[in-house]
Amino acid sequence: MFRFNKMALVVVISLVITGCNLPAGSETPVAATLEPSPTLQTTEPLVEETATSEIVPEIAEQSYIIVDTGQTYCYNDSVSIPCPEPGSAYFGQDAQYVGNQPSYADNGDGTVTDLTTGLMWSRDPGSKLTYEQAVGGAEGFNLAGYNDWRLPNIKELYSLILFSGYDPSGCESQAECTNLMPFIDTDFFNFQYGQPEAGERLIDAQFISNTAYVGQGVQGGLVFGVNFADGRIKGYSSEPLPDATDDKTFFVLYVRGETEYGVNQFVDNGDGTITDQATGLSWMQTDSQQTLGWGDALAYCEDLSWAGYEDWRLPNAKELHSIVDTTRSPDTSNTAAANSLFQSSPLTNEAGQLDYGYYWTSTTHLNRQIAATQAVYIAFGKALGNTGGAWIDIHGAGAQRSDPKTGNPTSFPQGRGPQGDAVRILNYARCVRGGVSAEVSTGGELDPNAATAPAILEPSPQTTPGAAGDQPPPEAYAACEGKKVNTACEYEWIFGRQEGVCYDVFGQLVCMPGVVLPTIPFP
Repeated sequence: MFRFNKMALVVVISLVITGCNLPAGSETPVAATLEPSPTLQTTEPLVEETATSEIVPEIAEQSYIIVDTGQTYCYNDSVSIPCPEPGSAYFGQDAQYVGNQPSYADNGDGTVTDLTTGLMWSRDPGSKLTYEQAVGGAEGFNLAGYNDWRLPNIKELYSLILFSGYDPSGCESQAECTNLMPFIDTDFFNFQYGQPEAGERLIDAQFISNTAYVGQGVQGGLVFGVNFADGRIKGYSSEPLPDATDDKTFFVLYVRGETEYGVNQFVDNGDGTITDQATGLSWMQTDSQQTLGWGDALAYCEDLSWAGYEDWRLPNAKELHSIVDTTRSPDTSNTAAANSLFQSSPLTNEAGQLDYGYYWTSTTHLNRQIAATQAVYIAFGKALGNTGGAWIDIHGAGAQRSDPKTGNPTSFPQGRGPQGDAVRILNYARCVRGGVSAEVSTGGELDPNAATAPAILEPSPQTTPGAAGDQPPPEAYAACEGKKVNTACEYEWIFGRQEGVCYDVFGQLVCMPGVVLPTIPFP
């Protein structure tokens, strides 16, 4: 078994319990389809077995070491910028706070040791397996003389993600998009993108975990996995895809070592904060109670005075995901996917159901076509998609997705992308403190891959029939079949002839009338 390096990982946190200062904030407009529920309680009762007012003066060692995201550049709503100074717009984002850095050792025997978490991994995922094959394969897996390998849980698997990667959605092949950057360290782990020649998309590089989604989801149920090609967590069906007869397949990395990784140890400090003894992080017990744009969410946490502390910040993607409770969901516990100690603001979702929201992180989600225009969020409520005109929990509460940092959420009444993903440009914030270096990064170089970017394109009354915000017509998608991004397109529809440019909308090309896209300088 691996043990943590106590000298390197000792974190001491002094918790001074003082009065509770509630955060103030001006009202922020919420998307028309998302309304706070007047009937659902915003505060869940504390559970006796887990709630305690005992002060924890020291945390000598954590069992759940969160690995930093690896994001080193700063961004505004669309492009890379020098990391801002305190008090400036966009201050407080991921790259400015340095946590436990990714560090690996290639053991030369087909295994890789994560020097930060202490976990040992198989280096080569091999050929894709069905979920049943992945589960069954762990029992007989023998590598480097070890036979205690297991299929990782979602938090173990997510510990490997690096947000220095770029989502290649819109690229039809590796030859078309050079210098691709996946969301995993390819110096230590074997990785390959999906094979278009085999009928796959370039982003079909999903790695499966052993964590099943407890909510209803889609027919057949969902199992969480990490896509190291496009940088997201999603609930996947293990059954055949539409128009397919064979079960869906996934890449698999097996893990061994400490079994407590990802297990939280929450303590109620009795002052409106929750400490996770496993990670050493302290959290707001409640959330912002209003939805915010990404830049406003950064500012909200930076300006927050809560429980006598002033050093609050918006958590990065891996920090926020650390508090997801995959045993809970709106369907099974009538709560957010978070421990009962946390208070989560309810809302009415796109399907008219009582639900819980998405929460911003400080991490930008980079994309080959639209650069830095999106940020990472965690869905603590249902991660909805619109299929066949109906909203369903298509990705699962606990999914990690990305949405535009700014814009009008009502412009996407039917979602967007192949699965009609719900678009939530205004999301909640839950602030965190601790776990990072006291020194904040400012200034610095620009990300050369995000020096320029097109503005986020939203459907408009001129591009579609009916009310503003309708999706492009089927003819607009058909017009870009077989074409590449940024190429001219045209189609005929009920309003006559329309010319435009093929634009990638979350992995699907669509002819956008009147749009002129600048070339994005990717090396």
